[in-house]
Amino acid sequence: MKSEKNYLSIIQWLVYLLANSIAIPIVIGDIFQLSGDEISTLMQRVFFIVGLSSLIQAIFGHRYPIADGPAGSWVSIFVIYASIGIQQGKPVVETLQILEAGLLISGLILFLLGITKWVRYILFLFTPIVTGIFLLILAVQLSWVFLNGMVSSANSEVQINMNSILPSLLVFFLIIFLITKGKGWLKNYAILIGILFGWVLFSILGEGRISLSTSDELIKLPKLFAWGFPDLNGSIMITAILFTFLLISNTIAAISSAEETITNQKGLFQERLYSSTWVGGVSHLLSTMFSSIGVVPLPATAGFVKLTKQYRMFPFLFACVTLIVISVFPSIVGLLASLPLPVASAALLATLIEMYGIALRSLTKQRLNKRNMSIIGLSVLVGIGTMFLPEDFFSGLPSVIQYICSNGLLMGTFIAVFLELLLKNNKTLVEKIHE
Repeated sequence: MKSEKNYLSIIQWLVYLLANSIAIPIVIGDIFQLSGDEISTLMQRVFFIVGLSSLIQAIFGHRYPIADGPAGSWVSIFVIYASIGIQQGKPVVETLQILEAGLLISGLILFLLGITKWVRYILFLFTPIVTGIFLLILAVQLSWVFLNGMVSSANSEVQINMNSILPSLLVFFLIIFLITKGKGWLKNYAILIGILFGWVLFSILGEGRISLSTSDELIKLPKLFAWGFPDLNGSIMITAILFTFLLISNTIAAISSAEETITNQKGLFQERLYSSTWVGGVSHLLSTMFSSIGVVPLPATAGFVKLTKQYRMFPFLFACVTLIVISVFPSIVGLLASLPLPVASAALLATLIEMYGIALRSLTKQRLNKRNMSIIGLSVLVGIGTMFLPEDFFSGLPSVIQYICSNGLLMGTFIAVFLELLLKNNKTLVEKIHE
């Protein structure tokens, strides 16, 4: 019975890692008008990096069962630079090489801050309010991404396809029902059950995505510098330096969320942060080498862990190794990539419920007095409001300003940090989160 539970736990972790990895390569491929084969090889590299980065983080980094995944915030940079590249008439490959340089710079900075422990000198900026605001805006941003994924369809050109949205809603509510009303293994494996049910249902309805893999090779190793070598310029340097601040905030949020969820492993927050930061740098350097999207520890994993009770490390580590191994088999990558996006999106949306709860608990660690309510209100209003501005609202401005002003997560987090400093308290994050 114990071995069966291990197998189910491994499969559930593997499906969760997969569900967080399949959407972004397709989005990036669409933005840069990549061919089907290019999208498949990108997905292969993403699977490889996600499995390897998650494994390294769990062993040498934060040492929690936290899944790494493509950073949605990196996607915003890719979108903006793709738009700017089109405006300037740059070839797609040149824009991708510039973005590789951004990953390289962020990786070097993260590695340096973590290995030297210099990150401790900026730790005071990340108070519970800042962390809570980051998680709240991130949850809102991911809600839009997952809802958009639920209504999309590979077999329809219209934005909303009822053949996709109704089954995906059924998957979503099935998972919620199993989590709230299920007992024992039904509750613990609600995500896996929901995804398998949805996959079968979409296949019956003919809405499943056809495999993107077109390779006839049995084994195919991920290609180094598939987009060419990084192309460094001043714009991406400034963007990457500012973005590294957001990556540190993401790492703190992920560790804090895990610490709150996995109560029997509390402690050593700073040491976990130092290790996770330099490992995050290594992950970004690997993403540069393998021409992928930057991967980060996913704060939403805490919601998944809490919902499924997957606290043990062994199934997680085994799932990471499995993902690395299967990434070198194009036929398996193609099969996994056939998981319908609406099904994956519905399952991930269900995990955000706990993420909202973690964000709210972080925000209420201190009294909601006038000062704190002002910081929270203004940061969230600007951060979320920015997400609803037209895509071309900041066009014509320098690329760095376009990136900063059009990124709601970055704007909201920056405003929260600025107001926390302006209306300064004496306690640091580490002191507050352990109160």
